[in-house]
Amino acid sequence: MDRQQEFVLRTLEERDIRFVRLWFTDVLGYLKSVAVAPAELEGAFTEGIGFDGSAIEGFARVYESDMVAKPDPSTFQVLPWESADGGHYSARMFCDIAMPDGSPSWADPRHVLRRTLSRASEAGFTCYVHPEIEFFLLRELNNDGREPVPADNGGFFDQASHDTAPHFRRHAIEALEAMGISVEFSHHEGAPGQQEIDLRYADALTMADNVMTFRYVVKEVAITQGVRASFMPKPFTDQPGSGMHTHVSLFEGDGNAFYDAEDPYELSDTGKAFVAGLLKHAREITGVTNQFVNSYKRLIVGGEAPTAVCWGHANRSALVRVPMYSPGKASSRRVEVRSLDSACNPYLAYAVIIAAGLKGVQEGYELPPAAEDDVWSLTESERRAAGYASLPQNLGEALREMEHSELLAETLGEHVYEFFLRNKRAEWDAYRSKVTPFELSTFLPIL
Repeated sequence: MDRQQEFVLRTLEERDIRFVRLWFTDVLGYLKSVAVAPAELEGAFTEGIGFDGSAIEGFARVYESDMVAKPDPSTFQVLPWESADGGHYSARMFCDIAMPDGSPSWADPRHVLRRTLSRASEAGFTCYVHPEIEFFLLRELNNDGREPVPADNGGFFDQASHDTAPHFRRHAIEALEAMGISVEFSHHEGAPGQQEIDLRYADALTMADNVMTFRYVVKEVAITQGVRASFMPKPFTDQPGSGMHTHVSLFEGDGNAFYDAEDPYELSDTGKAFVAGLLKHAREITGVTNQFVNSYKRLIVGGEAPTAVCWGHANRSALVRVPMYSPGKASSRRVEVRSLDSACNPYLAYAVIIAAGLKGVQEGYELPPAAEDDVWSLTESERRAAGYASLPQNLGEALREMEHSELLAETLGEHVYEFFLRNKRAEWDAYRSKVTPFELSTFLPIL
């Protein structure tokens, strides 16, 4: 037994923890959990916990359903609230999913990302990410088609705006930091009820775990404040959607591979090729970074989310931005990918972003000129004239791009790639066959 496992078992005994929740995600990014008693954990470290993989979205067919969840002791954290039945705490660990012979499961999103990071490591790089996660606080959640009611009427950076949850962000940050997840900034976003919390950078695998934990913690804290949290990309027709702008950097040893003091914008050749890779493969990876039909209500011309495939420096209308907050500071040179929404599967989204950028580095892609105009204001014809492609405008278009992508097939692996496409085609078909209230109210009276 290694030291991390010993630390976990000792902590369980010292803290009188009654249950350990073993977490993993399905292919679509939904959090799964099985609770075990502390007495079972030593065996779980050795042999894992067997489960029926065919019952999990995208994991296995019924005739190959035996799978094993193996807890990763490096992810152990005590959950920052007591149980409702008498003051005992529980803890959680993320799991790697394996086949009965011990080989990694091809359906495990965590393994998909780890495989991509291994390729980066072979090229000499360590990948760090830093997400800005937006979400809405709502007075209640409903599933009857009514537009929700925001929990406050605040705007961007407003201080005293939380009508029904005045201390939500403080409680959420305290809970996150109690679990070892460092928060850099938090503030009210532009729409009523909309919040943003930015996590401090970490390696990509740790950050994907942190994003999953973040969504769980935020929802739990919201309930204690009498409201509900939603990471739906676009819950309001007339308000901005919720993105997850993600800053990415590659390090070679202790040095930032994106930094070049001699470049006017301090971006190295490696950084430029990485951005070029993001742009070249932007359309084909959008189905993963924006995986729901609702995601494309956010990615519309005239909104605040990117819709054109271009990059810029201070230009927030670009798909990829090179922030210049700290000129001359080598460690802070990074690129910001602005298309992701906060409902994506972070393991798969980070895998395809890193894979696209690395492809640019390995193939020596040339970076096109920066877009310094307001791309949001350009018409489709003006964009084409300027040489900018558009991101897919709906999930169906994104899937058509994804279907022809060798990069995604290789990055996701055959099983995840095919399941993801199959599931999302079904979602798109169900969505486009649905007659909406808009159609009924607009056309029924006049046609």
